[in-house]
Amino acid sequence: MSDYPISITVNGKTEERTIEPRLLLSDFLRHELGLTGTHVGCEHGVCGACTVLFDGQAVRSCLLFAVQANGHEITTVEGLAPGMDNLHPLQQAFWEAHGLQCGFCTPGILLTLLPFLAENPHPTETEVREALSGNLCRCTGYQHIVDAALLAAGRMGIGDQRLEIGD
Repeated sequence: MSDYPISITVNGKTEERTIEPRLLLSDFLRHELGLTGTHVGCEHGVCGACTVLFDGQAVRSCLLFAVQANGHEITTVEGLAPGMDNLHPLQQAFWEAHGLQCGFCTPGILLTLLPFLAENPHPTETEVREALSGNLCRCTGYQHIVDAALLAAGRMGIGDQRLEIGD
């Protein structure tokens, strides 16, 4: 099997590599780029820990080959905040509402919620729970996660620039 050249924009930076065609996107992000915020849990697309944004849509990176991302834009949890001292509003809401425990599931949940909140700026608790139904957390009863999502939604309106990544 021969290697394949790819060019992927990850968190706003173009990354060019030559990789094996069978390399998973999750492994590319973690091992080739050192972006370890993308967690690998079940490796079957069930738990949501590996969720990233693929051209702005939440996808499971353990179900995609890195070559499938060639020419596309990927956002990982590392790309949400513009700096260590300036959290994305969604991250800030999780911190304030205690929306995390061990943190293993948190990156996938954040990247699931980002496009959801962009499309649903005023969700109900039921809608948030439905949006998160593909993200598993073994530490919480989800209430603080839902509270954090609703807090963030209350702070971010439709068209609000704070909803954008890296602001």
